[in-house]
Amino acid sequence: MTTQTTSSGELRRTLGFWDLVLLAMGTVIGSGIYLVPGLVLRQTGAQTGPAMIVWVAAGILSLLGALTYAELGAMKPEAGGLYAFIRDAFGPLSAFLYGWTSFFVIASGSVATLAVAFSNYFAQIVPMGPAAAKLVAIGVIAVTAAINIRGTRGSANVQNWTTGLKVGALLVMGIALIALGHPPHDETATMWPPSITPSLLTGFGTAMIGVLWAYEGWQYVTFSAGETLDPQRTFPRAIAAATAALVVTYLLASFGYIAALGPRGAAQSDHVAADAVGVLLGPIAGKLVGALILVSIFSAANGLLLTVPRLYFAMARDGVFFKRLAVVHPRFGTPAVAIMAIALWSAVLALSGTFEQLLTYVVFTAWIFYAMGGIAVLVLRSKEPDAARPFRVPGYPVTPLLFVASALLLVGNTVVAQPQRAATGLAVVLLGTPAFLVWRAKARRASALSIPAPVER
Repeated sequence: MTTQTTSSGELRRTLGFWDLVLLAMGTVIGSGIYLVPGLVLRQTGAQTGPAMIVWVAAGILSLLGALTYAELGAMKPEAGGLYAFIRDAFGPLSAFLYGWTSFFVIASGSVATLAVAFSNYFAQIVPMGPAAAKLVAIGVIAVTAAINIRGTRGSANVQNWTTGLKVGALLVMGIALIALGHPPHDETATMWPPSITPSLLTGFGTAMIGVLWAYEGWQYVTFSAGETLDPQRTFPRAIAAATAALVVTYLLASFGYIAALGPRGAAQSDHVAADAVGVLLGPIAGKLVGALILVSIFSAANGLLLTVPRLYFAMARDGVFFKRLAVVHPRFGTPAVAIMAIALWSAVLALSGTFEQLLTYVVFTAWIFYAMGGIAVLVLRSKEPDAARPFRVPGYPVTPLLFVASALLLVGNTVVAQPQRAATGLAVVLLGTPAFLVWRAKARRASALSIPAPVER
C-alpha cells in the first residue's frame, strides 16, 4: 500500500480499508467476549434464545451508531473524529469536555485497565510478584507507545496482525466448539421461555446494557479519519463492515460456549471461554485461552494508542489544550508528544491503581458524548445543508435516533440505579469548564498578538 505524504506539520494519510476494519475490531475486542457471555445467560435465565437476541440487538444498535458516524466521518475526514463532530455541531466547550474527560479518565483509564489486565493474565502463565506485575503493566504501555510513535503505518501493521490473530482464533474456537461440543443433557434447559415475564424483561435489559459495553470502542476509529486514504469512500465502508463482523464473531463465540457447556453450564461459569475449551482440550485450555486473551488485550491497547492521541492533537490545534500535543514528529509523521502524554498519564494511573475508581464514576458519561455524536448528524444537516456528504446514513432520521436512544438508555440506567456515582461522574466532567476558559483566553491573546498592526499611510 502506498503512503500519501502531506505538507509539514500535518498527519500522513496512510490507512486503508482493511486497516480501519481491523483497527475498529481490535479496539473493541478485549477480554469481554471471553467472560461476558456467561453473565448474559445468567441474566436471561439460561435461555439460549433470549441470550442470542441480546447479542444481536446490541450489535444492531451498534451498527446503527456506526452508520451514523460513517456519515460524519465521510463529511469531516479530519483528525479528532467525534471531537470534531461535537465541536462543529454544539460548540467548542462540549467538545473540550469530551476531550478533557477522555484524556484524564476515560481513554487513559482504559489503557491502564488493559495494561493491568494483561499483567494479571500473564501472571497465570508466568507466576510473579506484585512489583513484577506492575513492571509488566508499564512495559505494555511503553511498548505500545513506542510502536505508535515510530509510525502510523507500522502501528497499523501490528494492529492488523494481532487483530487478525485474535479474530481468527475466536472464529476457529467457536466453530470447533459447535462442531465437537457435547453439552451435558439438561431437561430443564430450553431454547425459549414458555412465557415473557417481568423478570425476564428486566434481565434482558440488564444484559443488553452489559453487551453494549462489550461492543463499545468502534467509535475510536473516527479519530483516525485524518490519516485515512480516500476517507470519503473508505471510512463509511470500513466502520460498517467492522461492526457487522463484530456481531458475527460475538454470536459465533457465544453459541460455541453454549454448545460446549450447555446453557446452564455456561451461565454458571465465570470464565466461560476457558471452561468451554477445557471440555475439549483439558487442563491446557486455561493457558491457551490465557495466551489468546493476552494477544487480545495487547491489540486493544495498541488500538487505543493508535487512535485517541489524534483527539488531543485536534484539541491542541484548536488552541484549547497543551500546544505541544499538536506537534507532528518530523521523521515519523505521528503526533508523538500526544502519544507520549497519554501513555505517561496512563502509566501513572496503572501504578496508582486509581483508574478503577475513576472509571467507575466517569465511564458512563462517555455515552452522553456518543449520543451527542448521533444528534450531530441531525444538527449538521440543518446547519450545513449544502456540505458534501459522500455517504448518507440509511434510514435517516430513524437510524441515528435509535442509536441515540440506546446511548441514553445506558446513561439513564446509571443515573437511576446509581445516582451518587452519576453525580460524581458529571461533576468530574464539568470540572473541565474552568480549564477550557483558561485555554480559550490564552488562545485569543495569542491570536491577538499575532495580528500585525495596520500600516499607516
